[in-house]
Amino acid sequence: MLASFASLIHRRAKLVLILSVVALACLGAVGVGAFGQLKGGGFDAEGAQSTRAGRIVDRAFGGAPNLVLLVKARSGSIDDAAPAAAGTRIADRLAKDPDVHDVTSYWQTRNPELRSKDGATAEIVAHVGKGDNEDNSENGLVGRTLDTYVHDTSAITVRAGGEAVVNRAVSTQVGKDLGLAESIAVPLTLLLLVLAFGSVVAATLPLAVGLVAILGTFAELSILGRITDVSIYAVNLTTALGLALGVDYALLMVARFRELTAQGTDTRTAVTTTVRTAGRTILFSAATVIAALAALLIFPLYFLRSFAYAGIGVVAIAAAAALVLMPALLAVLGHRVEAGRLPWSKKRQSSAAPFWGRLAGAVMRRPLMALAPLALLLAMASPLLHAVFGTPDQEVLPAAAPARAASDQLRTDFAGDQATSLQAVVHGDPGRLPATIGNLPHVARVTEVTKGDTHLVTVSTDLAGHSSAAQHLVGEIRALPAPHGSSVMVTGDAARLVDTKHAIGVRLPYAAGLVVLTTLILLFLFTGSLAQPVRALILNALGISASLGAMVWIFQDGHFASVLGFTPHPVDTAMTVALFCIAFGLSMDYEVFLTSRIKELHDDGAGTVEAVTNGLARTGRIVSTAAGLLAVSFFAFGTASVSFLQFFGLGCGLAVLIDALLIRGILVPAAMRLLGRHAWWAPRPLRRLHDRVGLTEAESERPLVSTH
Repeated sequence: MLASFASLIHRRAKLVLILSVVALACLGAVGVGAFGQLKGGGFDAEGAQSTRAGRIVDRAFGGAPNLVLLVKARSGSIDDAAPAAAGTRIADRLAKDPDVHDVTSYWQTRNPELRSKDGATAEIVAHVGKGDNEDNSENGLVGRTLDTYVHDTSAITVRAGGEAVVNRAVSTQVGKDLGLAESIAVPLTLLLLVLAFGSVVAATLPLAVGLVAILGTFAELSILGRITDVSIYAVNLTTALGLALGVDYALLMVARFRELTAQGTDTRTAVTTTVRTAGRTILFSAATVIAALAALLIFPLYFLRSFAYAGIGVVAIAAAAALVLMPALLAVLGHRVEAGRLPWSKKRQSSAAPFWGRLAGAVMRRPLMALAPLALLLAMASPLLHAVFGTPDQEVLPAAAPARAASDQLRTDFAGDQATSLQAVVHGDPGRLPATIGNLPHVARVTEVTKGDTHLVTVSTDLAGHSSAAQHLVGEIRALPAPHGSSVMVTGDAARLVDTKHAIGVRLPYAAGLVVLTTLILLFLFTGSLAQPVRALILNALGISASLGAMVWIFQDGHFASVLGFTPHPVDTAMTVALFCIAFGLSMDYEVFLTSRIKELHDDGAGTVEAVTNGLARTGRIVSTAAGLLAVSFFAFGTASVSFLQFFGLGCGLAVLIDALLIRGILVPAAMRLLGRHAWWAPRPLRRLHDRVGLTEAESERPLVSTH
């Protein structure tokens, strides 16, 4: 089927290119609107108690506090006449603003918790817009509110903090970080591609595939954003993975095409054989990556589902571009794919890499050589044993960021942080529940507001919103018996964290099961072996665990904090799950690249040692080059100012390098040597099943030379 498809593309190559340009323009036009449709946040568990209670608070009580204005006297006390008058004017204007609700100020209530310990600063607390779901543009409600009210005068200075301000600051900074990462990754990737290919024309082809994948996924996200909630952070994955897979797939296609033309094969045959062999590998690779990313759809956080939307879209579009656009480009270019060759480059380059073959041969002779890298990976994974998980707060921003500085001041200079208070929503008679809550440890103050038969009990504490103690307090409040005939739900910063961790934890086994099952099925269909999928699962999990352990060591334990400019912080729960699924999918990408070549040699009669040695020699250059270029795309996010973006980029980049160098280069040959003839084992019923439904090339379509 692929051969017929390739012949059709070759015959209609110019028409395919014209249609591709038109499609690219349409995708770009639709994709431009993506940023206006995407939202911040997405870390709260849908359907959880805190989420349902939060909606009641928004609907019936004007919303929980998510905006805090810190009004500081330029000199003297905030109670002095001029600072007090200026602060009162701001509070009065806020109270009249239709987009701002539930405004409470120190001058209105004389609540000592709203006055700093040194008496120089006071709070104005309110709820603005839709909190973390507000428009992320500069014209969003939070942006407009800050532009209107955060101005210094001769008597006071004003700074803004709170959840809405932090979320907006994070979204804005992510956009800037993304632009910086792309400005580094794209030119550097192009330079490395030119050096890898030795030809300017050949090097630009992967960028074409990456551009199609990125613009196509932006268009997909723009459409989905009109239908459902999609997180702005999906953009990060789109750009990084689009460029990376564009390089991966195009590199495989171009390397195969150049190898064939170097042997004197005509363009038509070279294109057809390239699509039939390398194209088949790309299809399987895309399927395995999509299967890993699909596990993110299980979780009830639209942050994670958005990564699935973006990841599945970018993989599918990159694979389609590689199978449609690349053959058309190769058909039109023919031998001109070598144009722009660097002076020092060979006239023709082979995809074979003797170094990787020699390394595989040495490991196959002495498989105990793998003990050293195995011990290294286990040591790298060990910090996972003391990992602490949380959700993003102001500490993901640089310490100097205004939103971070204001929120930090709320924690240190005030007796109770109103913006991170807990809220208990009571339907029915609250009885003595407010008084009972007030007697709990770390509860500074309890207030009660009533609307009909619904009561809002606000609990101010001296605890940081994401601390373990605050999470424990949530459990204590929820454990209190509800008054007779009443129901109680708890929300707030710490409550949302508790519910998010629970929602992820209970669904994690199902997500892991889906990944394992789909991997077993796809690799079995690909290889006809049950041992190969199991071997792949174990080694891939080991490599990813090492990468995650390193991220815990860095971002939680604080190593290199001064170099990278972040504050040590509990590991982001949702981002950890996303990183695992993405890194697992990419590791399966390289698994398919290598296994396809080894299987072909094995099917042609080679023994296990010969198949693995020659297979790694043929694919080593492609895998290492693709991994290096992919790592550049991810490591560029290390320049970000938002710590969870650094976590994602460095974690994915490290996972890719570990997989390409240690897993593929050393541990796979060692495992294959230890498995011996059992490496291709499958129970007889499964082997018969594979003979009937397995996805193998027909004998008449066997490649003339290597698949890579």
